[in-house]
Amino acid sequence: MTDPSTPTRPPADVLHGLLADLAAESDVLDDLVAALAPEDWARPTPAEGWTVAHQIAHLAWTDDWTVLAARDPEGFTTAFGSAVERLAPGADPVEEGAREGAAAGPAQLLARWRAGRAEVLAALGSAPADVRLAWFGPPMKPASMATARLMETWAHGQDVADALGATREPTARLRHIAHLGLRTLGFAFAAHGLPAPDRPVRLELTAPDGGTWTFGPAGAADVVTGPALDFCLLVTQRRHRDDLALTATGPVATAWLPIAQAFAGAPGKGRQPQA
Repeated sequence: MTDPSTPTRPPADVLHGLLADLAAESDVLDDLVAALAPEDWARPTPAEGWTVAHQIAHLAWTDDWTVLAARDPEGFTTAFGSAVERLAPGADPVEEGAREGAAAGPAQLLARWRAGRAEVLAALGSAPADVRLAWFGPPMKPASMATARLMETWAHGQDVADALGATREPTARLRHIAHLGLRTLGFAFAAHGLPAPDRPVRLELTAPDGGTWTFGPAGAADVVTGPALDFCLLVTQRRHRDDLALTATGPVATAWLPIAQAFAGAPGKGRQPQA
């Protein structure tokens, strides 16, 4: 079957589709939190020290930076440098952004997140498709930025769902996250001080509708198989490797799965195996 990781549409159409999927993923999370009582915003999530409010505040904080990167790349670099300088020694800007946003209160935070994500759609949608936008990690084109925002929205939405005891229906939007998970393979090795693999990995994943998604070259000796949902939970570090029905064949695939991460930054702590 055709590899869905290879776009066959013009870049503008690809970006439009990604932004539509980002909006849909955001709406799913909005539905989870829109009617929460104030005390439920304070529920702890699986991310250590983060409540439901922290999760939404982090998304709102990142959306603000996304808009700035899309509309003023030079201003992004200057503003982030200034923001870091204002922090106390050793403080983490991500943690500070979540803490400050969560302190605003549920109504204000929800309004901020809704306005900010609408701005993200507008800013990325109007950015030239081939420009590389400044970011905390490597610069990204708007389509890659939209994919990253979708991945983060889904991942932090999983934390919120877990905190609320909710189950989300997996959708075809997971394809974007799976593709990103494979694209960041080399980054995951580098983040752990390991050399980039010199051989490719192929993904053969069961899609939510029962079909098959394939990424990577046919005939690769290193292959990862299993449910697409499980792979996305792995690369966003929302579940431990032992709790997922993924099979790795070959030394690169086997070494990759325990360290896989689709997000920028230092390796996360991951999650402990479920009892």
